[in-house]
Amino acid sequence: MTVAALDIENLTLAFSGHQLFTGLSFKLWAGERLVLRGPSGCGKSSLLRCLLGYIQPTTGQIRVFGQNLNHHSVWALRTRMAYVAQEPELAEGRVRDLLARPFSFRVNRHLQKNLELLPSLFDQLLLPHDLLEREAQQLSGGEKQRIAMVSALLLQREILLLDEASSALDPAASQAMVELMVARRDLTILAVSHEREWAGFSAATLELRSTAPETV
Repeated sequence: MTVAALDIENLTLAFSGHQLFTGLSFKLWAGERLVLRGPSGCGKSSLLRCLLGYIQPTTGQIRVFGQNLNHHSVWALRTRMAYVAQEPELAEGRVRDLLARPFSFRVNRHLQKNLELLPSLFDQLLLPHDLLEREAQQLSGGEKQRIAMVSALLLQREILLLDEASSALDPAASQAMVELMVARRDLTILAVSHEREWAGFSAATLELRSTAPETV
């Protein structure tokens, strides 16, 4: 039986008595993409953190490829997802070393050959190749966003969670990122973005409101 990549059922999230959203339900099947929009403070980033298991919803259920997300499954399910933040926190060191570091861990060692994709990914995201030799802490905000995206793609996660991942990019670089995401039909993508370049990224848009989010 085919199961959804992401299955969100009747999710409610509240902090300190303030309800962000209630009764949120939607499914994303493998290879589908969805843009998440809504006013500041309505819970868009918090929803992504819920999907990663960093925040516990007040009520509701999250399933990732048919498996309930809970404290028993969260570590295994995180290996099937990648998160690109609006302001990525990159470790110190050269960009080349930073991108290679995850493959020193046993769980990622079998993917080490993916580092050969670096030149192609840099070209597609309009990044100069000599950026690999620069210190990560010296990068601009837009460069950090694209390096975080490169890292996520190298790790071959099946689900990408993007939180305003192109907000620091100029229109050309933002469009390049969107085009790369459109071309990756193997990925399931949930993207928070208000950027014009993402307008036609998905066939559906989920408008998140603090009291009555729409269901798709």
